[in-house]
Amino acid sequence: RPIEEIVEEAKDLERLGVKELNLIAQDTTRYGLDLYGEYRLAALVRAITEQTSIPWIRLLYCYPDKITDDLIAELRDNPRLVKYMDIPVQHISDGVLKRMNRHGNGDTIREAIARLRASVPGITLRTTVMVGFPGETEQDFEELCAFVKETRFDRFGGFTFSPEEETEAALLPDQIEEEIKTERLDALMEIQLDISAELQANKVGSEILVLAEGYDIPAGIHYGRSAADAPDVDGKIYFSAPKRITPGTFLRVKITEALDYDLVGEAILD
Repeated sequence: RPIEEIVEEAKDLERLGVKELNLIAQDTTRYGLDLYGEYRLAALVRAITEQTSIPWIRLLYCYPDKITDDLIAELRDNPRLVKYMDIPVQHISDGVLKRMNRHGNGDTIREAIARLRASVPGITLRTTVMVGFPGETEQDFEELCAFVKETRFDRFGGFTFSPEEETEAALLPDQIEEEIKTERLDALMEIQLDISAELQANKVGSEILVLAEGYDIPAGIHYGRSAADAPDVDGKIYFSAPKRITPGTFLRVKITEALDYDLVGEAILD
C-alpha cells in the first residue's frame, strides 16, 4: 500500500480517537521495497507524524537484517515513534537459522541489537524465539540460552516448533520429540522470567507515562500500558486513582510494585 493510502487510514483512525498506531506486516522493515524499490518504513513514519497527531506510533515485526540507519535515526529523534522494536529473531544458531531459511545469521542479529541499543538509549526490545525446530541440537539450544541471558530482552515470547502437514519443515529429517521441545521451552522461559523479574524490579519507585485502557471492576483497579508495552502481547500497568480515568487518557503513574510481567502503581494527578 502506498504511503499516502496508509496516511489517510491513520487520519481516519485519529478522527475515531485512536491514541496508538501499530505498524505491522510479515516483515515491516521491508515496507516500500515492492512499491518504491527501496526500504521506506522511516519515510512512512515521518509522513504519519507530519500529517496526524496520533501520540504513539509503534513498530512490530521488524527483521534484524533490514533495520536501516534511517529507521534507527527516526527511532532516536522522533518523539512520537515509541522507543520500542519487536524483532522476531526465532533463533541464534547459524545452523538452525539456515534450516529455517531465515535471512542473515547470528552475527546479523547481534549487530542489529547492538546498533539499536547504542543509538537509541532506553529502547525496549521484544523478541520471539522458537525451540525444537528439526535438527536443533543440544548445542544449538545452549547457544540460544546463552544468547537470551547475554542480550536480556525487555519483552520475550517463546514457542515450540509445530509441524504443519505438507510443509517443507514438516518433511525435514531429525524431528525433535515433543517432550524435549517442551523441556527446552520451559528452561528458556525460566531464564527469561529471572531477567524480566530483575528488569521489572528496577522500575519500582519510578514514574511512567501510561495510556489508560480501562477499569477492572472486580479488582477495583485501573489498567493501561506504557510505551514499553505493545497491546495484547506485553504486560500491563495496574494503578489506583482517586477518580475514574477515561480510557485513552495519558497520565503518569508512580510504580510501587513489580510482578513477573506487569507493574502496579498509583496515579499522579494534578
